[in-house]
Amino acid sequence: MTIRDASAADVAAIAALEAVCFPADPWPADMIARHIDRFLLAADGPELLGYAVLSTVLDEGNLDNIAVSPARRRTGVAGALLTEVIRRARALGLALLYLEVRASNGPAVALYEKHGFAPVGRRKNYYEKPREDAVLMTLVL
Repeated sequence: MTIRDASAADVAAIAALEAVCFPADPWPADMIARHIDRFLLAADGPELLGYAVLSTVLDEGNLDNIAVSPARRRTGVAGALLTEVIRRARALGLALLYLEVRASNGPAVALYEKHGFAPVGRRKNYYEKPREDAVLMTLVL
């Protein structure tokens, strides 16, 4: 598995994985293309295993999205992506990383906590389809 920056050639594969992982509200391909410079990919040769999206404002970062192919979950892909996001955030001199996660997504919350994120709040009814609260988590870098 390798972690690399995404390019315009990856948009279709990212959009296909997005539709599988988030069928109720996937990011459209044109939105992915506009923000392709924020995407990190985990790949095994030509196979897209997963991706992470990092945005930054001043000295703060936000993990906008992370997704792993259903066939490759629980194999370390998300952890590898998260480790690389954190490494890059530190290299950029960011002070904090934020993320939101569905309150019911225990495995994701556990993964984030394993990487040093701590819950700091809750966003009521943040998610739709189905409507659900988000847990706001922060990592101080």
